[in-house]
Amino acid sequence: MKLYCALLFVLVCTACARNTTIGEQYIGAKYVRDPLGEEVAPDTDPLIRFDAFDCTTFVETALANGDKEKLNHIRYKNGVIGFVNRNHFIETDWVPNNANLVENVSDKYGKTTTRTVTINRSAWMKKVHNISDTTPTKTVKLKYIPYASLGEIKNDEPLIVLFVLSANPYFINKTGTELAVHHMGFLLPGGKILRHASSGLGAVVEVNFNEYVAKRQKTANNLGIMLLEIKK
Repeated sequence: MKLYCALLFVLVCTACARNTTIGEQYIGAKYVRDPLGEEVAPDTDPLIRFDAFDCTTFVETALANGDKEKLNHIRYKNGVIGFVNRNHFIETDWVPNNANLVENVSDKYGKTTTRTVTINRSAWMKKVHNISDTTPTKTVKLKYIPYASLGEIKNDEPLIVLFVLSANPYFINKTGTELAVHHMGFLLPGGKILRHASSGLGAVVEVNFNEYVAKRQKTANNLGIMLLEIKK
């Protein structure tokens, strides 16, 4: 019986450790905007690196557990490497193309509403990168929890948090497309700690989730959060 209990304790503790360690090895790495690329023009940055991240590449690399092949399948549609094939937009590329990996579970954690966003990928490619792209304009509905409806979150597993914005005419005029998801990170089990690559702090850090949410709630155009469950 003692041996059984000891083994059970080890298994439980191992599971607990696994639940909270996602991306932990990258804490302290510097924040660099758009640090990854295809190693060829138009983006000659490396396919993988561990010394610098932005919010998206941090989440992607942590999900891949540092495995280059897994990372490529997260960053590119069907794992086919190429700038045009990259999952540039979280709303219409990243989330649907990673449906085998993540699922929107926002309604499990609060009263949700819907944000409709139209992504003009072709216009963005042309205006920002001068690349011709024939991807049709896509309109999607994002289920999210408004900050006013956000209560205490008690998650047993890490969740990916997506921070949702309202439409911003300035951004549309500047880039050629609307945008809804502005930032992402991991909400650790218990709902208290956000682990993310922060541009403001210049590194991968851990911050108090409620305090971070309170700041975003006071900022113009911020609406709420989407919560994605990582499928096993």
